[in-house]
Amino acid sequence: MSSLETVVEPGSDQSKSPLAKRFRGFLPVIVDVETGGFNAHTDALLEVAAVTLRMDEQGLLHRHQTFDYHIEPFEGANIEQSALDFTGIDLEHPDRPAEPEMMALPELFRSVRKAVKEHGCTRAVMVAHNAHFDLGFINAAANRCDIKRNPFHPFSCFDTATLSGLAFGHTVLAKTCQLAGLEFSNSKAHSAAYDAEKTADLFCIIVNRWQALGGWPPAAD
Repeated sequence: MSSLETVVEPGSDQSKSPLAKRFRGFLPVIVDVETGGFNAHTDALLEVAAVTLRMDEQGLLHRHQTFDYHIEPFEGANIEQSALDFTGIDLEHPDRPAEPEMMALPELFRSVRKAVKEHGCTRAVMVAHNAHFDLGFINAAANRCDIKRNPFHPFSCFDTATLSGLAFGHTVLAKTCQLAGLEFSNSKAHSAAYDAEKTADLFCIIVNRWQALGGWPPAAD
């Protein structure tokens, strides 16, 4: 080996992607859940979606892949009728392709871990609107399924409701999307995939605008 050659150790700062460097080794993954209530330990997880991001050559974030699942309520799960009325979920609908948590979560986690590895990150950090709600349901489901390799940080998260309050002076997802110039369909809302994608677009707009204001250098710097 020439004395001029440099060995880059895996996990070193030089081996990280620009996206990993932007969030100190974390990969932001946007998540939305639809549930049978507000208690993560007793109420059913009914839908979950996760959206990964990519970063372009200018250091700007963009929505990338979406992974979404309809979930069968776990045995003994509580489901409030008011929650079903709010989300519009019909548990008996013949076209609802639901699968058990034990099948859906490992598959979702594998996809997230793959994205973490591809970007040279250390682990995923959940981005969600009122994020601790979604994180609580994901962690509770992972515990029920005895999943040891949860790719998400156990308690740190990025909350777009808080970021929206800072950037747009509003915290409701639909209203904030409108203020950010994003189309938002109330008829499509409360689908985990739709809400996760809108939350991802909103997160990208806020982070990219912060860069444009000089709050973070472009990836090439």
